[in-house]
Amino acid sequence: MTEIWALTAEEMAAGVKSGEMTARGLAEATLARIDAANGPLNAVVARFDDEALAAADAVDAAWARGETLGPLAGVPVTVKVNVDQQGQATTNGLRKQAGLIAEDDNPVVANLRKAGAVIVGRTNTPAFSLRWFTRNSLHGHTRNPLNPALTPGGSSGGASAAVAAGMAPIGHGNDIAGSVRYPAYACGIHGLRPSFGRVPAYNGSAGDRPIGGQLMSTQGPLARSIGDLRLALAAMAAPDTRDPWWMPVPLTGPEAPRRAALCLAPDGMAVAPEVKAALRAAADKLAAAGWQVEEVAPPPIREAQELQLRLWLADFRRSAGMVAAEDDPDANFVYAQLCRLSPEIDRDALLDTLQARARLVRLWRGFFERTPLLLCPVSGELPFADLRDVASEADFDAIIEAQMTMIGLPFMGLPGLTVTTGRAEGPLGPAPVGVQLVAAQFREDILLEAGELLGPTVPALA
Repeated sequence: MTEIWALTAEEMAAGVKSGEMTARGLAEATLARIDAANGPLNAVVARFDDEALAAADAVDAAWARGETLGPLAGVPVTVKVNVDQQGQATTNGLRKQAGLIAEDDNPVVANLRKAGAVIVGRTNTPAFSLRWFTRNSLHGHTRNPLNPALTPGGSSGGASAAVAAGMAPIGHGNDIAGSVRYPAYACGIHGLRPSFGRVPAYNGSAGDRPIGGQLMSTQGPLARSIGDLRLALAAMAAPDTRDPWWMPVPLTGPEAPRRAALCLAPDGMAVAPEVKAALRAAADKLAAAGWQVEEVAPPPIREAQELQLRLWLADFRRSAGMVAAEDDPDANFVYAQLCRLSPEIDRDALLDTLQARARLVRLWRGFFERTPLLLCPVSGELPFADLRDVASEADFDAIIEAQMTMIGLPFMGLPGLTVTTGRAEGPLGPAPVGVQLVAAQFREDILLEAGELLGPTVPALA
């Protein structure tokens, strides 16, 4: 019999609504699972058990009164430490922000609560949420529950490790350069980066973000089933006027032709044989389900990667003093490498970057008008050895090359879905392998439909 904490969010919500389960029972089982599994993983770095149990009791009381329950009624979820949660510290992995207590919930947190979710803990991120690895000087080092020799990913590495280990069926994450999609890949689960404008977000503790973060960062879910991603997206995407970029676009778009473009190596990036094999197998599954799949080169991604880094670093350099003040060794090294790869720009180059974005968005919209789905690598490599990015300049450069799709696609505001498809035997032992699906802005429905054909429900790691 499946342990209660190992059920999917869909199963949990259905059980609460039918009266077969209680929200308190789910919360108690999940908190006990965190007690049992979190120690060596260090995925959940803040607990508030009394508050979680009180929220669960409120769900049960609403059920007893015969009230209509939300879509995530009683479902335990985790929230990343870089978004505001009322009464909790928005640390972003920084010692300097250990006492930055949020007065209000970020819209994405508020929407999870409105949907009936029970927040059971906050998950780790690297300092400044700056890496595809998760270690910082405040909360420590998060490990991959599948294989500790591998990174759990980042920046939502705590969320991915928690979901994979059964510490919640849904983890909140955010993605400006792969911070949802890559941790899902590294821990062998599924992760959805929604479109720019789909899920409202705003940290009152920090105020408005610089323009790069506003245009490219999105909030999204990680889960062990595609159905749970669909459920979480619907909850997270509820309106909130605090985000001026949020758009009231339906979650399901018009009927689209079942055509998919397969791209094994975008813009000539080096791609491991295991990754190519996973892509070909996924293409075959789509074809068997009636999709027309053709190998097609998409619009530029490498150029988008370069421009994304340019805009991101232009933002980051304005607060470079924070990096020096925090003096986190990993962040110091990563920031120096990013500055080396993306030299400082002047006003004209900044304006040119924003102008080029319009051209690339136009090209990608035209591409998806003809072919609604792109099948491409999540990363050019199997999940990286843990902390490889701070091993040397050469390692860092190799990682940036492998992560081209992680960095480039957010520049156009596109949604992306990481679907774990199996396991491979890598140089460091067992490693997850998966594929990335990409669609036009606000067409997450196409991603989820195709993802359900490709991605199994992943059992929680024992």
